[in-house]
Amino acid sequence: MTVKGIDVASYQSSTFSTSGLAFVWVKCTEGTGYVNPRYSAQIAHARAAGAVVGHYHFVRPGSMSAQLAYFLAHADLRAGDMLCLDWEDTGVSCADKDTWIKAAQAKQPTHRVLLYCNLDFWLHRDTTSFAGDGLWIADPSATAGSPRITHPWVMHQYSSAGGTDRNVAAFADLAALKAWANKTTSSSTEEDTLTISDADAKKIAAAVIACDAVPAARPPYANDDYAKGNTTWTLGYSEQTSNEGIRKALDGITKLTAQLAALSSVVAKLASGGGITAEQVQAAAEAGAQAALAELGDRLQAPATDA
Repeated sequence: MTVKGIDVASYQSSTFSTSGLAFVWVKCTEGTGYVNPRYSAQIAHARAAGAVVGHYHFVRPGSMSAQLAYFLAHADLRAGDMLCLDWEDTGVSCADKDTWIKAAQAKQPTHRVLLYCNLDFWLHRDTTSFAGDGLWIADPSATAGSPRITHPWVMHQYSSAGGTDRNVAAFADLAALKAWANKTTSSSTEEDTLTISDADAKKIAAAVIACDAVPAARPPYANDDYAKGNTTWTLGYSEQTSNEGIRKALDGITKLTAQLAALSSVVAKLASGGGITAEQVQAAAEAGAQAALAELGDRLQAPATDA
């Protein structure tokens, strides 16, 4: 992966090298009584380099609402910046972690809010698999971009060599990372303008609802992420399977939108060449769209397979 970044705190210089970096995470606060003394200088240095900036809070036991308020009071947030909860203290429960992240998402809806934790916390202390807008997993024993989990991840901290934490992000390039981080511009997509019939919409909805079932077999991530001794995984997996169904439907609609856009781009060319009219091409495109939707619905209603 080519999208690389680092994370820094007061232990690192305020003039760290930014060569080849697409993003930089900077520690802002810890608990309700500590602010990184180099925070402002490190943030400014990262911004000057054109990197996507992230601000993180090291959570301690205590009031999650008070810690979030403390963090937001000191974080110098701008459009396109990312936020993160650093979960490393064993005195902070999974429920506390979830509470902080959900509250941060509610208070800062235009910023991505991530969870940072190490492999042990994710596999053995987490019980909900909730990571806000994305999981930033620390697994320095794994090859960059290949953390030893099956749950989707956004960033992987793969090394701390030389006193610098190095990371890779699951994006094709810096532009893709920036588009994702900036929720104010990425919230509206092409599928928002896709028009389908009521019958097709009902078919897709029925297929998605049908996915909301808990199979007798182990969940897809049981070989890794769900092997946490969590006796209440069934309820969490029920919600997950519903979300998986929704993601499958959206993926299918996105692909269909791209196909329709491609067909539309040749309508004028074919019509101008003679021998076929724009109306005839459009009719063919609509017929193809109906067939694709029918195939999508059939695929969604197919039994889920175990991972």
